[in-house]
Amino acid sequence: MNKMLFAAVVACSLSALAGAEYPELPQKITDETPEQRDARMAWWRNDRFGMFIHFGLYAVPARHEWVKSREYIDDKTYDSKYLPRFNPDLFDAKEWARLAKAAGMKYAVLTAKHHEGFCMWDTATTDYKITKTDFGRDLVREYVDAFRAEGLKIGFYFSIKDWHHPDYLIDVTHPLRPKDPRQYSDEKFAELNKGRDWNRYRKYMWDQIDELLTNYGKIDIIWFDYTVKNPAHPNWGKTYKSWDAVNLVKHTRKLQPGIIIDNRLDLMDTDDGWDFVTPEQFKAAAWPTVRGKKVPWETCQTFSGSWGYYRDEMTWKSGPQLIELLSETVSKGGNLIMNVGPTARGEFDERAKERLAGFAKWMHWNARSIYGCTVAPEGIAAPNGTSVTYNPETNRVYIHLYDYPMGFLPVPWLDRVEYAQFLHDGSEIAIRPPPHSHSQSGDTHLIGGLVTPMLKPGVEVPVIEIWLKK
Repeated sequence: MNKMLFAAVVACSLSALAGAEYPELPQKITDETPEQRDARMAWWRNDRFGMFIHFGLYAVPARHEWVKSREYIDDKTYDSKYLPRFNPDLFDAKEWARLAKAAGMKYAVLTAKHHEGFCMWDTATTDYKITKTDFGRDLVREYVDAFRAEGLKIGFYFSIKDWHHPDYLIDVTHPLRPKDPRQYSDEKFAELNKGRDWNRYRKYMWDQIDELLTNYGKIDIIWFDYTVKNPAHPNWGKTYKSWDAVNLVKHTRKLQPGIIIDNRLDLMDTDDGWDFVTPEQFKAAAWPTVRGKKVPWETCQTFSGSWGYYRDEMTWKSGPQLIELLSETVSKGGNLIMNVGPTARGEFDERAKERLAGFAKWMHWNARSIYGCTVAPEGIAAPNGTSVTYNPETNRVYIHLYDYPMGFLPVPWLDRVEYAQFLHDGSEIAIRPPPHSHSQSGDTHLIGGLVTPMLKPGVEVPVIEIWLKK
């Protein structure tokens, strides 16, 4: 085939993916006002702490949720090996919900479908679903009912990628991509995608989203994940045009008017095609901004280095690290959604239960340093070895003591402190103004602060609650 003819074939086979006829991206998608958006998201900003749950066939190989892509496993091999052996017979949605609530989590997001394409609900769009396994039940339904009964807000994660669907166009994350990146080319991807119908896949995807947003009552959050972009080589990835993302957002809001949507549909250049940004697996150094403006944000984190159950992964965060992650996030105006990857039998493994119990114990005493809190007012900086959260409704500051002070905590803004106490037991902490200078001290910078016990209280991360002067 000559080069000109091959180029035409490439352009034709990828035209649906590239969205050649798609209109330019608008600045604003809906007619919602900023005040209406703030009201819609008020509960989410208040609650601060949620549970992510990554569960699917990948729990059987138990070596990362991307195992199919990482190991270049084709559908036949993957399904024949793992599908017959997926039976989460110990799954108890009520137990999951109890553990989440006890840990202080206020909302949850379950993977209804991950990139592998396996559906955790009784969808009418495919037989590649949990109700066709030996388990035979609609796990999404049981999750929704159990978590809703515990008073938690309900969220779905839905992968817009689908490595199983025969019409999903192969890209640089697909298991059938060339193993050697040096083979990547427009011609190679066109060859791999020959006969695949993107429009047919997109309808399949939209139909599944319709089911999830109409068959399970009020859905509070949807996590779309994620657009594979390659600006240098657009035919190797996808963009908002691929998903018809503008209309997808409009449709989603029509089905669920109060829903909160993440930012992974490639609509960041719009003002309202997303509700919050999603820094993954790192602590933000400061409140994230978009076009110079602070925006709602949620960091998604794992207990270990994997989202799905990974039996042999050992880089698990400690209890103090996790509490610091939560309080540090809130101190910068953000939310934390903490992931659990259930085992193939449907249980949270013992390591996850231990970490959730650590959160539960700490939040029992210190929840009010998290809920409704945000960044501290100007001039109230965190002392060394601490972070500071602030509740604007109560005008109280919370100092989280990661490095426990030796009897005294210097506080440069002591003149703004009216009263201080430990949060875990409500016991008063003395306020000590700056001492008088003595000649033998030299030109020492003397500062006032809070008098803390020499012995650290029996709390993983103690918190000092401060009433500010009015």
